[in-house]
Amino acid sequence: MPKKLRELKSLLRKAGFIQRTGKGSHTVWLHPSLGDAVVLSGNDGDDAKPYQQRDIDLALKKLEDRDV
Repeated sequence: MPKKLRELKSLLRKAGFIQRTGKGSHTVWLHPSLGDAVVLSGNDGDDAKPYQQRDIDLALKKLEDRDV
């Protein structure tokens, strides 16, 4: 079962990402240590798309590798 977007946003907040609003339902998530941005679209109650989950997993992995 896919995660909800609110769960993914919570993971990003806990990892230190900062939310910036975008157009419509888009939100841009930035981390001070990373140069890449993660863009999510949809409302909090929506199911996350596979590519959204993958993008967040990659960003969190990249952050983890950077800290070690």
